[in-house]
Amino acid sequence: MEEEIRKTIADNIAAVRERMAEAAARAGRDPAEILLCGASKMNGAAACRAAIAAGIDCLGENRVQEMTQKLSEHAYDGAPLHFIGVLQKNKVRQVVGRVDLIHSVDSLSLLDEIDRRAAKEGVVQNVLLEVNVGGEASKSGFAPGDVRGVIEEALGRAERHVRICGLMAIPPAAEKKGENLPYFEQMHQLFVDSTPLLLHNSTELYLSMGMSGDFEDAIAAGSTMVRVGTAIFGARHYPA
Repeated sequence: MEEEIRKTIADNIAAVRERMAEAAARAGRDPAEILLCGASKMNGAAACRAAIAAGIDCLGENRVQEMTQKLSEHAYDGAPLHFIGVLQKNKVRQVVGRVDLIHSVDSLSLLDEIDRRAAKEGVVQNVLLEVNVGGEASKSGFAPGDVRGVIEEALGRAERHVRICGLMAIPPAAEKKGENLPYFEQMHQLFVDSTPLLLHNSTELYLSMGMSGDFEDAIAAGSTMVRVGTAIFGARHYPA
């Protein structure tokens, strides 16, 4: 069974990378500049290991409890681990110092809590600012028009244990291919405008956007990291 999982996931990753390369070529981009993050929510340690063996660039987890369990099983050995889900302040201590990058910083108060915990751990935690690019009430994140001020305020504080490495966004659910392209283009322009500020904080910057259903449009618009789950690991089966 594990060998079958390894082959299926390896084949899926190869297919996703081929689609990424084609999307990059159409946009006149180098596919090597785009990272593939495997969104491994609800997939076990064996699936994570299979993705690592197949050359995934990094793995991203949405849930702290699941991440902690899989860490104990050494599921992520050999690849960077990212936290890509909603992060509650009371769970920051379980994430800081255990992941290479937190994608989902959606408030200055969360950034402060991450900084406090990182200082206690004696580490510098890499983070992305989450942008609510569609202005959806159901989603967290900074308003696009507030991003520059947030970066300026964050960089002007005493934080020395948080490194802001770029932006992340999840646009509104699209019914048709191409519907999210305007949101991705808006995010790319915001990223370009933010880069001079961010370079004061980090020389390694990311624009994390695009998932299984729309990563090609995200690449066309300038994404440097796509978060792909079902196209790699298969459909998730949620408990009733």
